Amino acid sequence: MEYRGYNITPIDDNIIAVDNVKDFNPIHIFECGQCFRWYRQEDGSYTGVAKGKVVNILYKNEEENNNQIGTLYIKNSSVDDFVNIWYDYLDLGRDYGEIKRILSEKDDIMKTAVNFGYGIRLLKQDFWETLISFIISANNRIPMIMKAVAAISEHFGEKIFFEDKTYYAFPDISELAKADMEKISECKTGFRCKYISSTSKMIDEGLIDPSQLYELSTFEAREKLKQFPGVGNKVADCCLLYSGIKYDVFPTDVWVKRVMEELYFKREVSLKEIQEFAADYFGDLAGFAQQYLFYYARENKIGANK
Repeated sequence: MEYRGYNITPIDDNIIAVDNVKDFNPIHIFECGQCFRWYRQEDGSYTGVAKGKVVNILYKNEEENNNQIGTLYIKNSSVDDFVNIWYDYLDLGRDYGEIKRILSEKDDIMKTAVNFGYGIRLLKQDFWETLISFIISANNRIPMIMKAVAAISEHFGEKIFFEDKTYYAFPDISELAKADMEKISECKTGFRCKYISSTSKMIDEGLIDPSQLYELSTFEAREKLKQFPGVGNKVADCCLLYSGIKYDVFPTDVWVKRVMEELYFKREVSLKEIQEFAADYFGDLAGFAQQYLFYYARENKIGANK
């Protein structure tokens, strides 16, 4: 079957092969800080829980270069699942080659960062899960965030079985809204448990409809999200970017601040200065630029001595 430039072939009842996939590297995608429920396997594949399902993703290509074209193998997926879920989730409809070309022409810094993380794609994750995950992320390390999100899913989500293992879907809003705060706290959420509880109740009561965020300006959408406890500019921007709502945001954490100061400003600057620079310099591609810069800076420990 052909779907929007991709050839999809069922290998058996449980695996599909998607040909003509380029600008794709699972390591870059699943370990660039945008998601917390994908786990690397011994064969280099990644098993993850998303959209209420568990799948295993393996990417194979013949040449290790930035212009690679390869085959994506998705285990525990049908062709219909690819069309209805994974095509959008993996953002396979976007021309990342063009994005990389535009950003690489900005300057040598961006060119280096893009070449380093050439296989990054921004996932279109569930808004609700992304919001709670990044509330948990505040002043926290990725391994601890992953443990907390997994614990919340295990305590409040539904079981999913895959290859003789039990996984758990991220819980519905209503499940966390009615959960006792002590139970949420037991999920390694620390002081953030009260934020998770309050935010869950506010969303369950209909304070915000995620679909409306697309219609708002980026500033308005950010301010709307900041109504939730535990959500500041950075968490709001992460939620907007990693759920595919706004791509002109520039989430700024310690690594992004360091790379901007060391490589662009050559001095210590405020978050406001960085945000203004990114909006003016990167424009509508600010979110993509942020991911390339973040991954490049973190993996190369740029500014680590600050």
